[in-house]
Amino acid sequence: TKGILNHFYNMLQNTIKALAQKYAPQFIDIRHHLHAHPELSYLEFETSKYIQEKLKTYNIPFDVKATTGVVAIIEGKNPGSRVVALRADMDALPIEEQNEVAYKSKKAGIMHACGHDVHTTCLLGAAKILAETKDNWEGTVKLIFQPGEEKNPGGASLMIADGVLENPKPEAIFALHVNPQLEVGKLSFRGGKVMASADEIYITIRSKGGHAAAPHLTVDTILVASHLVVSLQQIISRANNPFSPSVLSITSFQGGFTTNVIPTEVKLMGTFRAMDEEWRFKAHELIKKLTSELVHSMGAEADVHIDVGYPTVYNNESLNEATKTIAADFMGTENVEETELRMGAEDFGYYSQQIPGCFFRLGTANKAKGITAGVHTPKFDIDERAIEIGMGMMAYLGATASFSKGE
Repeated sequence: TKGILNHFYNMLQNTIKALAQKYAPQFIDIRHHLHAHPELSYLEFETSKYIQEKLKTYNIPFDVKATTGVVAIIEGKNPGSRVVALRADMDALPIEEQNEVAYKSKKAGIMHACGHDVHTTCLLGAAKILAETKDNWEGTVKLIFQPGEEKNPGGASLMIADGVLENPKPEAIFALHVNPQLEVGKLSFRGGKVMASADEIYITIRSKGGHAAAPHLTVDTILVASHLVVSLQQIISRANNPFSPSVLSITSFQGGFTTNVIPTEVKLMGTFRAMDEEWRFKAHELIKKLTSELVHSMGAEADVHIDVGYPTVYNNESLNEATKTIAADFMGTENVEETELRMGAEDFGYYSQQIPGCFFRLGTANKAKGITAGVHTPKFDIDERAIEIGMGMMAYLGATASFSKGE
């Protein structure tokens, strides 16, 4: 029986690899189209229509969710035997592209600088392959094309609220993400905590302003805010377990407009990151408490707003190990590496809080060709050989992965 099963997987793998190689050129063209026509978070109307048109040509049924999201279903043999989901995000960033390429962004100030054009392309490629091989694998694959990964509240949360994880409910969900530090041809995985939660901090300090030459007749909001910026760091250094990564960065200090006036208002903005959900919300209360008490003690008033963002990305350990094994079988053990822990955030965390998830990295770098620019930079690009790998790997996962195999 084991020999027959291995033969089945080898045949399926060879078929998927051959189709990925065959279709790679046309999906590189699709990536070029998406890259040239980027859209910001929650405004992905053209992108959504483009995806819908492609799914129609592949004869794959789909629904629209969360305004611009698209969810498609492909049923293989015995559809109820297993259900897995494959997810891609599709929004771009407010960045002016500096690459001089034929597929450069046609929209001023908007760019696919985080590789979501690649993610969408790989999932479309996987969709075509899975649709053509559905008589060769069992179960159901749900394809999730998601809006708004780059902006709170996160498109994943909206898709979940609109029922994307129901009817049918996946037993596991997978997503890939470009990694411009990982050479093309490689994938990387990590079990457990992978990426941090991300919350936005907004603080406004108010008091009686006045003449800078008479500070005794005012409460100096600049001084109060300066003390607060320094003191907030003690929450991380003194209250947090040093073995649990956490970051609090105040990134904007806005107050005053001339040299001889103490302003009546100072605004601070920043970000808070954590790898532990319990500590995350405890820290929120500490931030509010410290801000209120310090600012009041210095004679000013404070408003604190913490915009709760994405939760931590947690990869189910069993599912991660099973997926690594599938990847090693598909790519070769030498091409599967360990993903580093990152304090960046991803709204895939919403899915992995609900069902077992595996979020892995797709190598897109080519140091020899100088393709190394990081994500969220105006020169980000990829070695497009990654398209064939990404679409093939996602298709193979869709056709073979099962959470029960990892238990």
